Amino acid sequence: MSSVLKPETKSKTGFVLSDVPQNYIPKLTHYNKFLIGGELKKWSGAVTEVYSTIRTKNNAGEMVPTLLGTVPDMESEPALQALESAKNAFDRGKGQWPTMRVRERLSCMERFVEKMKIHRNEVVNFLMWEIGKTLNDSQKEFDRTVEYIYDTIDAYKKLDQKSAKFEKEGSIHAHIRRSPLGVVLCLGPYNYPLNETFCLLIPAILMGNTAIFKPAKHGVLLITPLMEAFQQSFPPGVVNILFGRGRKIAQPIMKSGYIDVLALIGHSSSAVSLQDEHPNKNRLRLVLGLEAKNPGIILPDADLDHTIKECISGTLSYNGQRCTALKVLYVHESIVDEFNKKFSNAVDNLKYGMPWEEDVFLTPLPEPNKPQYIKDLIEDATSKGASVLNKRGGEMTENYTYPAVIYPIDKSMNLYHEEQFGPVVPIISYKDINEPLDAMAESDYGQQVSLFGRDVRKIGPLIDILANLVCRVNLNSACQRGPDVYPFTGRKNSAVSTLSVFDALRSFSIRSFVASKDNAYNNEILETLLNSNESNFVSSDYIL
Repeated sequence: MSSVLKPETKSKTGFVLSDVPQNYIPKLTHYNKFLIGGELKKWSGAVTEVYSTIRTKNNAGEMVPTLLGTVPDMESEPALQALESAKNAFDRGKGQWPTMRVRERLSCMERFVEKMKIHRNEVVNFLMWEIGKTLNDSQKEFDRTVEYIYDTIDAYKKLDQKSAKFEKEGSIHAHIRRSPLGVVLCLGPYNYPLNETFCLLIPAILMGNTAIFKPAKHGVLLITPLMEAFQQSFPPGVVNILFGRGRKIAQPIMKSGYIDVLALIGHSSSAVSLQDEHPNKNRLRLVLGLEAKNPGIILPDADLDHTIKECISGTLSYNGQRCTALKVLYVHESIVDEFNKKFSNAVDNLKYGMPWEEDVFLTPLPEPNKPQYIKDLIEDATSKGASVLNKRGGEMTENYTYPAVIYPIDKSMNLYHEEQFGPVVPIISYKDINEPLDAMAESDYGQQVSLFGRDVRKIGPLIDILANLVCRVNLNSACQRGPDVYPFTGRKNSAVSTLSVFDALRSFSIRSFVASKDNAYNNEILETLLNSNESNFVSSDYIL
């Protein structure tokens, strides 16, 4: 049963919600189902209330976080049932899904994405209310995810086309394909709860694995409109979806030892904790997207206007809540004063408001404790000699801290070491280029870097070094994940395995092949196999 929430008329925190368009007013959603073994089962146990940090008036006229609905708070027992369902569907490689023809699995995925597209408006609205993402970015996340699924389908077709043949080396014929790994535990992040989660889940199941999927704590309701699409599109047990806390669901599943792949985008501490639960770490495949402290390095000859535009996007898009965000800026001492002044002014001119407002850039933070965390980072830095450069820096509401530009930052400050994952921008002045290079080499992270400048005599040698410290060097542009066909990975604590349209298919599979000595007896059998439909693996079926 759904009811419409009334928008507040005036917020004590300085923003007004009285003009919320009717289409964006959320419906109270009490979802009480979960997906196991191809059935949407009803949950009658404890539930978790889902709140938005966007504040609305309650019946007493008080401004409070907005209740969006409830989801199941599931226990270990249904988690182990989901594991059993995924195990049975894979059946040690004998199941219907892992042995199915590639074109049949592709057909299931095409059916799913068509059903998914029907729910665009619902998912977009949940993205705005649950995690405070702007309307434009929420729409982009949905559309990009749909495009990613289609691109993955096309990539799998091409991968399979290359495999639709026999090779011969010496006297051995070989038919080489990619095979699934087994049962996958899939855990996505709150900042891209649809896109990055599906960048794990979609290639995992498409390659013939079965999966258990638990949505992130923030961004959980947006999965509910897609539950029937999963249930109707895939054979029983291929996709199992649970709701609840990781310690109740993920931990007992990992302890069982039956998980073959841990697919997680989040923090390295979570990844390590879950790995430690697995009794057979040597056979656990990892596909991890973890934290980063991506730097921007600004050379003396950089075009400041262009650089500041890219640094604004890099540091503060989605309030800096991206693993690919620029988390620290190294500016050459000869231009640091001019850069700081222009950059601070640009930050103060950014529009703050509700996600659905036109041209809004800064929005409420989805984590209730994040404003205090950002405030603590600012106070720690300023107590040790740094200053807030922009006039509005650190202005606080119940659900937001306005971006603070902090300078100068040094190693004594928490902001130097921590991945802040929020709206605060540390700036460090350097004299010798080896200063930021040494800092990157010492860092626990190695995802990306942004390099701003124009002198190729300096840029060329720097690229040679930076390419060995991180996995993507962005020249005069902000760090980012896309396009999705490009590799997305990192060094050290930032990632394990590679995610992209093509690489993800490889990450969730392994090369297997049939080998046969070149003789008349074997060749006759192979020819008969290829001309029959007796094997889904040994096939020259060419998918257009």
